[in-house]
Amino acid sequence: MVRIPGGAFSMGSTDTGFRTVAVAAFWMDATEVTNDEFTRFAAVTGYRTVAERDPDPAEFPGVPPGSIVFTPPADAVTLTDPHRWWRYAPGANWRHPEGEGSDLGGRGNHPVVHIAWEDAAAYARWAGKRLPSEAEWEFAARGGLERAPYVWGQELRPGGRWMANIFQGSFPHRNTAEDGFAGTAPVRSFDANEYGLYDMAGNVWEWVEDAEGPGRIMKGGSFLCAREYCARYTPGSRNASDPASASNHTGFRCAK
Repeated sequence: MVRIPGGAFSMGSTDTGFRTVAVAAFWMDATEVTNDEFTRFAAVTGYRTVAERDPDPAEFPGVPPGSIVFTPPADAVTLTDPHRWWRYAPGANWRHPEGEGSDLGGRGNHPVVHIAWEDAAAYARWAGKRLPSEAEWEFAARGGLERAPYVWGQELRPGGRWMANIFQGSFPHRNTAEDGFAGTAPVRSFDANEYGLYDMAGNVWEWVEDAEGPGRIMKGGSFLCAREYCARYTPGSRNASDPASASNHTGFRCAK
């Protein structure tokens, strides 16, 4: 873990406006929780994630356990209908990221995915940690760069270099993977921010403690965030989601 000094900062974005928020010093995982780390947790505790359990038959009659998997269409589609690139995949969970027949081979150091909020909270409790608050997460992501649009500074591609695992090409049907990765990347594949934290932009969305209505907040964007559709790899960006939901671009990291 990395010690984050705490202090006051401008939270938000130029789109939503900024407000001054203060956080106390805390500790944060340097990386997203990996498949190897989650495997140890599951082996010790026998924990089964939401995606591994039978869905509520009253709400989803006859639906087997599974999760949501990004499935790019063959050609360009309207960006108003996410159903064109998301599908429910029976058998998809953290052990089988793309569904039945897929596994974690060669992905031990990739971030664990298909994690619902309660799964992340259960792991954090087991590890003697907790989920960060949204303010803590954003303060840590900024690394002391006040109001900078990106966790590394002012430019998306300083010197023409990709700084995070995000989507390049034409979303959702053509990912050119110019940054080297079409899916998740091993943690630490890109430079750390000024506080020594990796992948605070892109790779996978990260659950935080905060709730908004019936949902919970995620931060950081993922490998599917594209400039023309979901450019939420900026530190002030956020997404509210059903805490029971999971997908192959949703993970987390812990704080203490």
